[in-house]
Amino acid sequence: MRFIAAIVFFVVAVVGVGLGVAQRTVWAPPDRVTADLALDTPVSVTVIDGSALNAYEGRQTVEIRGGVVASPVPEPEPSDTPAQAPEPTESADPDAATTTEVVSAAYGRTSDVLAWVGSASYTLVTFDAELGELVTETIAGSETVVPNPYGGDLWYGDFEGEGELALTINVPDDISLLVVSDGTLPAPQQLSITWPLDSSTPFSTILILGGVGSLVIGLLFLLWALLHMRRQRGPRRKTPKMPKVPKPSRYRPTSSRSLLGRPKGRRAAQRIALLPALLVGSVLLAACTTGGAGVVATPTPEATEVAETPAVAVTENQLERIVSRIALTMQQADDELDADLAATRLAGPALELREASYTIRDDEDDFAIVPSIPAGDVQLTLPQRLPAEGDTWPRAVLAIVQAPPTVDDEGVETQTPPLAVLLVQDDPRSQYKVHYAITVTLPEDADRPEVAPAALGAPLLPRDTPLLAVSPADVAAGYADLLLEGEESESFPLFQAEGDTLVEQIGAAAKAERKADLPDTASIAFSNAVGEAEIFSFVTNDGGALVMLYLTESESVKPTQAGAAVNAPAAVAALAGRSQSTRGIVATYGIQVLFSVPPVGSDEQVVLLGYTQGLIAAREIR
Repeated sequence: MRFIAAIVFFVVAVVGVGLGVAQRTVWAPPDRVTADLALDTPVSVTVIDGSALNAYEGRQTVEIRGGVVASPVPEPEPSDTPAQAPEPTESADPDAATTTEVVSAAYGRTSDVLAWVGSASYTLVTFDAELGELVTETIAGSETVVPNPYGGDLWYGDFEGEGELALTINVPDDISLLVVSDGTLPAPQQLSITWPLDSSTPFSTILILGGVGSLVIGLLFLLWALLHMRRQRGPRRKTPKMPKVPKPSRYRPTSSRSLLGRPKGRRAAQRIALLPALLVGSVLLAACTTGGAGVVATPTPEATEVAETPAVAVTENQLERIVSRIALTMQQADDELDADLAATRLAGPALELREASYTIRDDEDDFAIVPSIPAGDVQLTLPQRLPAEGDTWPRAVLAIVQAPPTVDDEGVETQTPPLAVLLVQDDPRSQYKVHYAITVTLPEDADRPEVAPAALGAPLLPRDTPLLAVSPADVAAGYADLLLEGEESESFPLFQAEGDTLVEQIGAAAKAERKADLPDTASIAFSNAVGEAEIFSFVTNDGGALVMLYLTESESVKPTQAGAAVNAPAAVAALAGRSQSTRGIVATYGIQVLFSVPPVGSDEQVVLLGYTQGLIAAREIR
């Protein structure tokens, strides 16, 4: 029996290990599934819908293969001599007239992708669950040419390659993939999407371990059998012993149970085997006993609707990439004093100040161009919360960027104040441009307004909204009057005077000092106005708003005596085109301001959070 048991365990070991190894090799399930698609369409755009990308669970690996296109052959220049056919040469390059097709891909929200496509014709790729394959549909439009999407600010991610492109993404159903060549050629015609499959074989491990265990047990039985057989081969004759004298029996009382007799042999074994069954049965009977306190009704949880996360203009990662791109462009524009390059990333008050600064810097080498757009840490991301449809433009986002500290020649580290930038995207195909670039002057230990997280964003309020203690339009007009009139202004009680460094710099008291410092041969007059730039108001958590607005301040300096002339500072002279005038000079300054405005019904005052002021224009009085 020991040999038979060993053989049985050996057989079990061979079968278990064999099945376990087979499940991992010849019987292993596929670890991926691939859907191939060959297009035959002349349209320049392909949109792979989120349903196609999520036909199977897991990350999506998309392979896009373009082709080789013929390069245009330049026409020969006209000549008076008769044309002759070129002689064939063996060294001619057969690929000289061909180029590799560019492949560009970008992914974003489906509504954004379709908004970018606009009225252009495109091929829509979806997944047919019944057929289990990708299907296409051509959507006709009025445009046949689109720009290259690579490098656009609208996307969560973008890629570019030559001839072919492979990318791995993990996107939900509301994200689509845009595929374009160069915008004029047909979109790449060969596509494939691969998803990973669960190819794990948990039973193979159990089978292999069970087989190894059976092998060990079989070896133990085999050793036991061999040892037993060896003992059986020894001498069986033993020396006989003398019989012992029987001991006298002693009287013992007999119990009543012994009178019934004790079970022996199989009956004893059966009774012992019944003990565990009786114990299990008693436990089950105890568990099944019904009682008033033994049954507790568990309420079934009701399904609750989870509110969908609202769509926002940008994500945090998207904004970091945008700010980095803007910083690189502006660094190049500042180095080259290129206003056209700056206009690709600036607009509104920020561009107006930059263009004037470039003109001044062209004449004055020591003139500082401020503020610089840093490629630093984005401390705050507050995108505009979009309506339900999500495909609305323009879009805005407020960001606070902290530049890295600078170290001078003596090793002293200097930290510049953070910069609040307001970026606007006019349409789906446009880049985000900085309209406001405001230096934050609020001390670090001061209370700052709390805003929603970047995933939720904040809605924008109109300039005449009644939801604030002071409407943004009235804030602009009131603060312009405050800078001019000081405490005599009717708007003075609306604003917090403590910590307002802009009032200290250009307020009524500073203007009075300017007048006192002028000689008797000149006079100066000031005027303030609300700028033409759009006012942006982002809602804060307490119902208030962060308001960005634009003011202008003009100062006119005139001579008061005949034959007298006024001298202009170097920066004013660079814009006015002259350093001295007998008629007078008008200098205009642009003031970008950031306020915290309390909600309606609040007794708090409007607080200045930051500002940027700079010369934007100058001219001679005519």
